[in-house]
Amino acid sequence: MRQPRPQHHVLVVDDDPTVTEVVAGYLDRAGFTVDRAADGRDALARAAAHPPDLVVLDLMLPGLDGLAVCARLREAGPVPVVMLTARGDEEDRILGLEVGADDYVTKPFSPRELVLRVSSVLRRAAGGPAPGGGALLRGGGVVLDPAARTAQDARGPLRLTLREFDLLAHFLRHPGRAFSREELMATVWGWDFGDLSTVTVHVRRLRHKVENDPARPRLITTVWGVGYRFDGG
Repeated sequence: MRQPRPQHHVLVVDDDPTVTEVVAGYLDRAGFTVDRAADGRDALARAAAHPPDLVVLDLMLPGLDGLAVCARLREAGPVPVVMLTARGDEEDRILGLEVGADDYVTKPFSPRELVLRVSSVLRRAAGGPAPGGGALLRGGGVVLDPAARTAQDARGPLRLTLREFDLLAHFLRHPGRAFSREELMATVWGWDFGDLSTVTVHVRRLRHKVENDPARPRLITTVWGVGYRFDGG
């Protein structure tokens, strides 16, 4: 007999009860257990009491907004976050990515698309067999352990988000090769379409964590007209 699949616990944070009800309903039917919060402080309290596997987080919340909530969640641990933005403005999307959101969905959105995004982020967070196996990856003074999902350099452990870790692992597996943003989005994010500024923001964040001088990167370099290359092999 097939064993039941363990349910992932998702915390949905939105001050609009209609949005929360619809999102929670779709996630519940997809096999997730769902907790709900209507504001940032309640969300942080619920996350502390029952740590979620993923948080669906609205950017525009009363009091403590989604950016502040995401930053505090990141301080507590590497929980994946899918941000909901009320507008399609690039600034909103980039702000969410800058504080560590792993993905975003712009309102109005398809609840089915949101469920697919949640499932995709959770699969990436769970990891799995990676190209090259679980051997340590090294380059430019960085040592990355794919199995333990840890990374460090001479300065100590690197605090990486889910996507930053996957992006760095991809670069370390292919030193000296230039990748376009489209290629990185397809390989690292698993998306065939999407906003390419997602890649740009994550490269910038990663540089701030692995480069001695992010303004003059020596490891993750820009290849004009192509994309990015890891030169620390």
